[in-house]
Amino acid sequence: MPNPSLLILAGDGIGPEVMAEVKRIIDWFGDKRDLTFDVSEDLVGGCAYDAHGVPLADATMAKAQEVDAVLLGAVGGPQYDNLDFSLKPERGLLRLRKEMDLFANLRPAQCFDALADFSSLKKDVVAGLDIMIVRELTSGVYFGEPRGIHTEDNMRVGINTQRYTEAEIERVARAAFDLARKRSNKVCSMEKANVMESGILWRDVVIEVHQADYADVELSHMYADNGAMQLVRAPKQFDVILTDNLFGDILSDCAAMLTGSLGMLPSASLGLPMANGRPKAMYEPVHGSAPDIAGQGKANPIACILSFAMALRYSFDEGAEADRLEAAIEKVLADGARTGDLMGPDGGTPLSTTQMGDVIIAALNASL
Repeated sequence: MPNPSLLILAGDGIGPEVMAEVKRIIDWFGDKRDLTFDVSEDLVGGCAYDAHGVPLADATMAKAQEVDAVLLGAVGGPQYDNLDFSLKPERGLLRLRKEMDLFANLRPAQCFDALADFSSLKKDVVAGLDIMIVRELTSGVYFGEPRGIHTEDNMRVGINTQRYTEAEIERVARAAFDLARKRSNKVCSMEKANVMESGILWRDVVIEVHQADYADVELSHMYADNGAMQLVRAPKQFDVILTDNLFGDILSDCAAMLTGSLGMLPSASLGLPMANGRPKAMYEPVHGSAPDIAGQGKANPIACILSFAMALRYSFDEGAEADRLEAAIEKVLADGARTGDLMGPDGGTPLSTTQMGDVIIAALNASL
């Protein structure tokens, strides 16, 4: 059996720094757990533009289609703000998602006990939080046509189109229901069926899929604006939240801050199975490229490391090893290890990016 293959696209800003710690974790699993990956690396985002004049080279796109999973760091930076829209670093990320057909974006929001005080909400509201947002990723308003800016009656008009087909809604709904069966068996579908025809279709299709094949899963519906309010009022009422591309983008960032720091949150983007049965997949931290701290060793690598844990679980059927890695992270946090984004009002000396990697590897060693 060939080793599973990974393509690492570290990207811009803090991406290379946090990905360096992931590579150390990957090496640890090879050395200590006989779990070896064939790893290749390439460019995406601003660094790809600097090298090739495009945010994602065709050859890199072809590699991403061939490997078992892609690990991505972050893209973007202020030096690219004035580029043409088609050349902005983020277009490389969107191309990966679209051409790999990564239609189901899994964004967990988990509040580690040691970090419950870091949330902007009261501790009892967020302690023990463990929810999963399943966001449709390849359609909706970010991809719909017509789109653009044109002039009408000497006035500029901006147009974006919210568009969904039954098939696009059905497949992401199935992903959410399947995931719920492995968790607490509850799905809350969020849309705006009160004011949007696409929301009416979304609700209708979700109900049809539920009645046909998932009647054992508890299904509820909520308007997305109320969902945002409920996330900050009583987030633990949810288990799996199913929603579209735009609302999923907003709701997942809202849920992210319940946990205390964007530096803690991973994500997985999954597509249809390949010939080997594994889904096409890309894993990335929710945080951005953070150019204000890039190159300073201040970045929190945990979200990127947790993204690799998701790859172990969803792409490589290594759930026990994913549990081991997540437990190591929980242990170091419980022991007080903190990067700068997790420092409380009492201050102290934060760990550097590399030092956080050191203590996580030490905890992994202790797990053996």
